[in-house]
Amino acid sequence: MMALKLIVVTPEKKVVDAEVETVELPGQLGYLGILTGHAPLISLLTTGVLTYRSGAGEKSLAISAGFVEVKDDSVSVLADLAEAPAEIDVAAAERDRASAEEGLKTASRENLDEIRGRLELAQARLAVAKK
Repeated sequence: MMALKLIVVTPEKKVVDAEVETVELPGQLGYLGILTGHAPLISLLTTGVLTYRSGAGEKSLAISAGFVEVKDDSVSVLADLAEAPAEIDVAAAERDRASAEEGLKTASRENLDEIRGRLELAQARLAVAKK
């Protein structure tokens, strides 16, 4: 039974426009699971993996910070970045992760959040690419 309308948009393009059964996405305080009949919601998103399921199976996107609005069985996501597995360069993501992990060892207060963000995005990209 497909009953949710999922729309994922970045500043560059519409990434997903589909009818789905469930959506799981990285909220500010943890992952959010959205099913049909979910209460209206507006939330900040963090970098992580957005997963959605339909009769065609499960698909995932690596997303960076953004917002989600759930209303009337519609899930609208506005993210800075949303990448499907085919768009991810695994070798580059591995390099980014290694660089960020190395940077954490000598991070200062001023650049700690930026390095953590790079690490989280690299990990999300790798998780999506390996699904």
